[in-house]
Amino acid sequence: MGEGAILEVEGLDTAYGQAQVLFDVSLTLARGEIVALMGRNGAGKSTTLKAIMGLIPARARVLRFAGRDILGMVSYRIARLGLGYVPEERRIFTDLTVAENLEVGAKVAAGGSSRTPWTSERLYAIFPNLAEMRGRRASQMSGGEQQMLTIARTLMGNPEAVLLDEPSEGLAPVIVEQMAAAVSRMKVEGITVLLSEQNLRFASAVADRTCIIEKGTIRYEGRMADIDQDATLREMYLGV
Repeated sequence: MGEGAILEVEGLDTAYGQAQVLFDVSLTLARGEIVALMGRNGAGKSTTLKAIMGLIPARARVLRFAGRDILGMVSYRIARLGLGYVPEERRIFTDLTVAENLEVGAKVAAGGSSRTPWTSERLYAIFPNLAEMRGRRASQMSGGEQQMLTIARTLMGNPEAVLLDEPSEGLAPVIVEQMAAAVSRMKVEGITVLLSEQNLRFASAVADRTCIIEKGTIRYEGRMADIDQDATLREMYLGV
């Protein structure tokens, strides 16, 4: 485990019923780093994020966030420590406006963070689409706009790190570009990000490193730039 790591995972296993899904998954994120967990459909990307967040039962030799052991901890307590989670399914309050959704997500930064707290106005600068529709009900937004709102609402909780599950899935190319810009801004703000992703172009635009998972096992770990330059690796693990 690296010095200065904010998220440490070693020997993570989990199962759905009798079917084991993750096998000895290990990964580490340094503070301020963006890591893309990549792989084909069903490889175990989303399951890894859910296991880290305490949403499904898991076993591990080490599961630590910001120096705290979070193995077996309920998810809301993990969130209070400063680990945000943005699920693939957009969990927003559809009857509330954009501004009201952001207000619901607001809370004080965990652990006495010195980072400038997020406000609605700061987030509107990063997500200009949301600024234009701050008074609109969430039910009247497109899927991509709802995804941006979900991320913005998570940031209103002032997390130290965020788990992003398939942030670009099913989005129009122009929205994907805006999403990449927003994630890159999160890095500038010092927020650590672990994102599960299949879109190689999106991952290449935002991530420092990648871990590739296949059949519940980490098969490759390295710099994002190395994957970009190695067609054999891309074909072997990602099918692109």
